[in-house]
Amino acid sequence: MRFAHISHAALLAAALAVMLPVGLAAKSQQRQPMPRRIVSAFLCTDEYVFRLVPRERIAGLSYLSADTHPVVSTIAEQVKDIPLVRASAEQVLALQPDLVVTYENTNVRQTQLLRKAGLRVLEVPWAQSLADVRKITRKLGAQLGASGRAEALIRQMDTEVVRTHAAARPPVRTLVYEPNGYATGGGVTDEVLNTAGLQNVGAGPHVTRSGTLPVEAVLTLAPELLILNGEHQVQPARADLVLHHPALRALREHTYVARTSLVPLLCPGPWSVQVAPELAQWGRKARSLAATHGGP
Repeated sequence: MRFAHISHAALLAAALAVMLPVGLAAKSQQRQPMPRRIVSAFLCTDEYVFRLVPRERIAGLSYLSADTHPVVSTIAEQVKDIPLVRASAEQVLALQPDLVVTYENTNVRQTQLLRKAGLRVLEVPWAQSLADVRKITRKLGAQLGASGRAEALIRQMDTEVVRTHAAARPPVRTLVYEPNGYATGGGVTDEVLNTAGLQNVGAGPHVTRSGTLPVEAVLTLAPELLILNGEHQVQPARADLVLHHPALRALREHTYVARTSLVPLLCPGPWSVQVAPELAQWGRKARSLAATHGGP
């Protein structure tokens, strides 16, 4: 998902774009008609398309946008009346879109088949920072005929960042612990954590080759704030059992433990900063707990 693939055709197109006069290139982009029937074929582009264009121009979204077992989308309760598609070119074609939006290097075979059928497919790169989020949002806004809405999303995001920005020093040592023992971190997630005055300690030599963090490593790291990321369930699924490990109780005296579902961080976008105020609040509670035990 995160590795860019550049074909010879793409390189040639880029070279030609540089050679063309700026005015001519701009006119070429303007000749592209505004899409009227848009299908998003991937969860993370669902989030963008739903926010950027009116409902009547959305022909379909991926089925994950409405999934509730578990919830992996911030718009799950708002897309019930929109047709949903799986990784099937046939399902997408049946909706007769004039534009398909997806992430780079996801459902590659589907993308190939759609292009072979003559459909325009817009591939979106993975954002590694909030600066990337701004670029991608503007790019999509221009391509979807929704530049004004794109700028509004960026303003909302930047306002939230400024409002939440915590100047706490040193930052609160934080671990976001996932089902199956994965530790969330990197990219936009780390930037949002930093905005809230938190420092992610989930990376480093403690992480296994598969990307998991053993419970023993969690105890060794002894974060000031431990965020157990997952939906609350009366009967935890097998993947969630690690979040209920009795050994984690040993941290409670010096670690503030919070449980939540950080769905906005799953797909990086302007909506990701929605969790920043809550993270900042937990950071303050963790700092207060540390102070009661003689911490900084």
